[in-house]
Amino acid sequence: MMMKKITLVDDEMHVLRIMRLSLEKQGYEVSTYSNGEEALAALKQGEHPDVLVTDIQMPRMTGEELCKNIRLEFPDRSFRIFVLTSRTEIEHRDWSASFDNLEFLEKPVSMRQLLIRLDSYFQSQKIPS
Repeated sequence: MMMKKITLVDDEMHVLRIMRLSLEKQGYEVSTYSNGEEALAALKQGEHPDVLVTDIQMPRMTGEELCKNIRLEFPDRSFRIFVLTSRTEIEHRDWSASFDNLEFLEKPVSMRQLLIRLDSYFQSQKIPS
């Protein structure tokens, strides 16, 4: 069975480290990036995640800008995107209305909650996690 690939994007290194360790412990292959520019560059260089998890508020390129760029540059690629957002950002989600592969997770996100959402997504896609 192939490992599922998760791409994490967050400017807080301690958040990336905790999420990465937890996901790897569950058997996922994980790559991490500290902003949207780095993640977009990796996608352009051939990275193919099954799921991308991104924060919204980041320097250089926000999560919103990353999602919009992914849609523009890779219209044929389909992978789930989980956007981590704070309660204050919930009202500013209108930009996501046209995305059918995007879900929001309210911060602070527990690893248990993220793992449940990942398992649910992979089961719905009939992809063993």
